[in-house]
Amino acid sequence: MNSYIRVIIFALFMILVLSGCSLKSEENAIMDAKEAAKQAFEDESPIEANDEVNGQALYLPANVKVQSGDATNLILEDGDQTFIVFHNINEDSMSELNYHSTQTEKALALESFKDEESFGYIRILEDEGEGYELQVGVGGVKITTYTTKGNLDKDALEMMKMAKFISTER
Repeated sequence: MNSYIRVIIFALFMILVLSGCSLKSEENAIMDAKEAAKQAFEDESPIEANDEVNGQALYLPANVKVQSGDATNLILEDGDQTFIVFHNINEDSMSELNYHSTQTEKALALESFKDEESFGYIRILEDEGEGYELQVGVGGVKITTYTTKGNLDKDALEMMKMAKFISTER
């Protein structure tokens, strides 16, 4: 009986150790999100429209649906996650207005990207709970959501694709 308990305790200990090793640190999650946003920003592959809102072509990641929208604002949802899209139609793809308005000492990450045609950025803030506020932008387009550490990189990549599409196509 005593050896049986030791085996169970050892197994539980190993599960804890292995699951702890597989969890991504906050620092690595933020670094991966910045890299994903940069990768999407620098990707020169054309992004194909796959949806339409009020006669305007739009790129949406799989499972993301439009809940409401007009020419300058969209509310998107993927299950219980909401994405808020703001498009200042008076700002072009090189605009840094949204980037300058996001600067805060509370940011865990604030990084910008620039090429000949556009200016983009990513900002990550701690959420009031255990998650993160993620915002990406290209020119006059900014997209904001709340996400988890495990989804920061995936969300940053897809949000940057959306922002890039809106910025260049609208």
